[in-house]
Amino acid sequence: MGSYQYKGRTARGDAVTGTLDAESPEALANRLFASGVTPTEILPAVASQDALEDIWRKLGGGRPNLTDLILFSRQMYTITKAGVPLLRGIACLAASTPNVVLKETLEEVVDGLQAGRELASSLGRHPKIFSKFYVSIIRVGESSGTLPTAFLRMYEYLTMEKQIRDKLKQALRYPTFVMVAIGVAVGIITMFVLPKFAPIFNALGDDLPWATRVLLGTSGFVSEYWYVVAAVIIGGIAGFKIYLRNEAGRYRWDKFKLRVPVIGQVTLKATLARICRSFAVALEAGVPIIQGLGIIARATGNEYMSERVLGLRNGIERGESLSKTAETVNLFTPLVLQMIAIGEETGALNEMLMEVADFYEREVDQDLENMSSALEPFLIVAVGGMVLILALGVFLPLWDMAANAGGIG
Repeated sequence: MGSYQYKGRTARGDAVTGTLDAESPEALANRLFASGVTPTEILPAVASQDALEDIWRKLGGGRPNLTDLILFSRQMYTITKAGVPLLRGIACLAASTPNVVLKETLEEVVDGLQAGRELASSLGRHPKIFSKFYVSIIRVGESSGTLPTAFLRMYEYLTMEKQIRDKLKQALRYPTFVMVAIGVAVGIITMFVLPKFAPIFNALGDDLPWATRVLLGTSGFVSEYWYVVAAVIIGGIAGFKIYLRNEAGRYRWDKFKLRVPVIGQVTLKATLARICRSFAVALEAGVPIIQGLGIIARATGNEYMSERVLGLRNGIERGESLSKTAETVNLFTPLVLQMIAIGEETGALNEMLMEVADFYEREVDQDLENMSSALEPFLIVAVGGMVLILALGVFLPLWDMAANAGGIG
């Protein structure tokens, strides 16, 4: 099997180009005709990817982001709603998508469909792009004949997910900028400013404030052994990543993140909103409760919360109701527990879970609006601490020198 570059036109007359693997140019031409593309030129592909690009791909570079998946889900909803054959529709999307990785993935999905695999199975062969939750929703929609609805629900779910992420990033942008600026300022002062004052301070002998001695010692060590400091920092980052690969370490870190003042509560509520919305989408799509909770537990992105969701699943497996199990896992507030209980009693659990997700998202919005004012005391303390250290360590001995010079005069 070889790789071929092709040029062609769709049924609408739009020009398309791409690269596909096929046994021969004739086999590729037949595939293109089957997908609604009329080939005008087929040539052997010239290898253009170098080793660095291959490494970049293996490290996850160029992987489709959330916006790409949102657009793909919306396009697939339109295609399936209009009754366009999947093979032709996905081939057209592969020819028009600007993301190279997604383009290659969709081309492989087309190959899977031509080989007789179902759409969900073809998507499931690419877990780094399509999550298990995504594949499960599509599988249920495919088997029940509601594929357009499944893609529409995933479009709505991913859109809400992106909105929450964007709001979190926007709220954390200012405090992050302030902390980075403080770190850069401290580094410049330690590496370049304090060494200039060292001869003056050394002239005072041992009659120096403790803060000045600490600053001079730190500055001298960093300036002379900067490579040791760099090695310690790199080693610390690598060690932290290794620690996170351990299941127990990842669990402790994820639990700690939810307990960080201000930010932890926002993260917790955003995670709960994601869990409730995912659960509601799964129930509406027809995914069994136990299977849905198992999939959602792996998709939370937080090991501590995953354990709580698995606790819900275990309770339901024992025959308990969702509301009773939710009380024991200590996951929701009393108000939310009442809403879930009403949803179970009325048979409208998915609608009530959507209401719970909206409830948490409104709280997240409110918390994000107040986050700047809530973080200001911490930022003021950080900036004040830096100014205090500089005042005690740098200016205090200079003031003493000026006072002594004035006394002599």
